[in-house]
Amino acid sequence: MKILYLAHRIPYPPNKGDKIRSFNEIRYLSGSHEIDLACLVDDPADMQYEGDLKRYCNKVFLWPLNKTHAKLRAVAWALIGKSLSVGYFYCPSVRRTVDKWLSGAHYDCVLCFSSPMAEYVFRSRPAGGTRLIMDFCDVDSDKWDQYARRSSFPQSLVYAREKRRLAGYERVVAESFHHSVFVSEKEAAIFKSNNPGVNNISVIPNGVDHDYFNPDFTCPIGNGSSAGPDSESSRDRSPVLVFTGAMDYYPNEDGVRWFCGEILPRVRRKVPDVRFLIVGRNPPKNILDLQDGLSVRVTGYVEDIRPYYGEADVCVVPLRIARGIQNKVLEAMAMGKAVVATPNAAQGIEAMPEEHFLLSDREDLFAENIAALLGDADHRKKLGARARDYVSANYRWPVKMSLFDKLIVGPQG
Repeated sequence: MKILYLAHRIPYPPNKGDKIRSFNEIRYLSGSHEIDLACLVDDPADMQYEGDLKRYCNKVFLWPLNKTHAKLRAVAWALIGKSLSVGYFYCPSVRRTVDKWLSGAHYDCVLCFSSPMAEYVFRSRPAGGTRLIMDFCDVDSDKWDQYARRSSFPQSLVYAREKRRLAGYERVVAESFHHSVFVSEKEAAIFKSNNPGVNNISVIPNGVDHDYFNPDFTCPIGNGSSAGPDSESSRDRSPVLVFTGAMDYYPNEDGVRWFCGEILPRVRRKVPDVRFLIVGRNPPKNILDLQDGLSVRVTGYVEDIRPYYGEADVCVVPLRIARGIQNKVLEAMAMGKAVVATPNAAQGIEAMPEEHFLLSDREDLFAENIAALLGDADHRKKLGARARDYVSANYRWPVKMSLFDKLIVGPQG
């Protein structure tokens, strides 16, 4: 079947949450379908990956997103009562390409990744009989609600308004498309509770590449030592906590600042020599300022995240704002690492607390869980081994992505 795939962000390289999911959708679907991809590119460095995507796609159209223009467009849309998010990701050049492709070929399915991409469908109007599938992934309007509740005036007012407008837009999308997809049962339940008349909803979770994220990977992190994390000379080093994630994403920034301000000092009272690595691209100044020259280090962009997982004694995921499935949790579990997270960060993963990871949203209990693991190597190893076994058995990308096939064919198939 022929699929037009529309994404608000280039699905390559798969190095952050939404790009990991969209890439794995395309990689799987390309095995039995012909895909044409049109997407926006918010990082100029990613324009180089057109050739990589052509390994999976028949046609690829990449449009560089000018963030200044996008913000101005978002404000303009907001002033006439529309969603900031939809305005931000709407580009006339992408619309013209979508129009051209739809007029020149019959597509069996248009698959949109993220609700703002529905605007191209509404304006370009695919031919009758074309299946329309929206991968919402998360309930983005609910994320704006979380932003509003954690922000001060006047930002809280702006965020609350965007929540209402985007929620209304999401409802129109779900009513107009043949099927809507969410990444977890909890996301689907939130959407259904806000839109009780919408029934065409499926849950397709994320997976993890458990061969790539493997606990046997022991390459050193390049910090001046030739010793890998499991080498003889590294066994007596200070215990290491690791957080991974794009640091220009507000929920990650908020979580790390909360951790350093409220949780890490409590851990240090019991484990004075503990070190904390903040690993992820584009850290803002308030994250860089957390470095103290010894116990807290901010890496910025790294080519390969696995050596940092390998260096970790405990992976921490202290997210107060979170939606869907956190890939960083699945990756750490696949690496056989003990994970301490907030319930928000683990909400989309059907694993058992205490059996596969430790959860707490209280600063004191979060710190106690970390300190207890750092003081008990046997507990860490067993928890990490059970986590690895669980995700290997339950979170394989091909198995999860195969659920799209049934939606694409539809009832007529």
